Amino acid sequence: MEEQDWAQVVAAAVKAPSIHNTQPWRFTASADQVELHFDHERALPVLDPSGRQQVISCGIAVEFAVVALAARGLTAEVDLLPDGDASDHLATVRVTGAHETSADERSLADAIDRRHTVRAPFLPQAVPGDLVDALQQEAARFDTWCKPITRSEEEVATVFLISRAEEMEQGDPAYVAELQSWMRTDPGAVDGVPVEAVPSGDPRERPSNWLIRDFVVGQRESREFRAAGDPDAPPPDVERPTVLLMGTTGDDHTAWLQSGRALARVLLRATAAGVAASPLTQALDWPDTRTRMQQRLSLIGYPQFLLRMGYPPSDPGAVSGRRPVEDVLRFETA
Repeated sequence: MEEQDWAQVVAAAVKAPSIHNTQPWRFTASADQVELHFDHERALPVLDPSGRQQVISCGIAVEFAVVALAARGLTAEVDLLPDGDASDHLATVRVTGAHETSADERSLADAIDRRHTVRAPFLPQAVPGDLVDALQQEAARFDTWCKPITRSEEEVATVFLISRAEEMEQGDPAYVAELQSWMRTDPGAVDGVPVEAVPSGDPRERPSNWLIRDFVVGQRESREFRAAGDPDAPPPDVERPTVLLMGTTGDDHTAWLQSGRALARVLLRATAAGVAASPLTQALDWPDTRTRMQQRLSLIGYPQFLLRMGYPPSDPGAVSGRRPVEDVLRFETA
């Protein structure tokens, strides 16, 4: 492939979501492959000291590249951690041949441009069960399980752990400082989270029992959400999103990358069906609440990502920026 071809593929890859929109990746392209490397300069040492969530983000970018190649009629092989777990070289995507692009492959590639995180309340319209089944099947292709949170006791436990983790985070000055360093007031910012993308107002007045991460620290009096089964819970005609918990049997770099690739497919498949998503990962940020989630939900394996899904409003909110391709991609000459 020519340099301009790889630039277009990487332009699709960098549209992947990442924790706090840190975009922790660098790419190196040659004739028939592109390498993805972890960028430690964009690390989150307080929120993500192990790098787990940022490695998951890199896995999403890897799969976005695969989807972009498929739409160009090219098959690809992914080699994870080719230099071992200790290396920043997380994956190599290698072109292995050509094929006739299917309508489904084109649909998924088109979804890359349309997908973005929606933190606003969703419409009071249920996500179809057959779509949830399809998302579970997509995740399974990457050794990742996908569990809908549907039982009331599971929802109560999950909401409680998210709320507890949020309290812990907002009470940690180092976490607050790191979070605020990734907030952006400039609408032209190429990374970080735009302030206008974050829901405002008292959380108790929002039509949902699921807590969106409180980015705007200190501007809200209360962060408590109504749990399922509570007499003050929202009525049935307001947002009741589908919540999916994704996880793996292992908890190493390979598992994190695979869960990221699975998440990429889930997000694109959902977007193609008109469904939007946002993360609910607070309870997975902290080892204590992550372990408690394993126990409370009787999970076999490790939770990696919690996703809130539903149909977006007509104004889904601001779109986070992306760094220019030339900032993240270099070409290797023979």
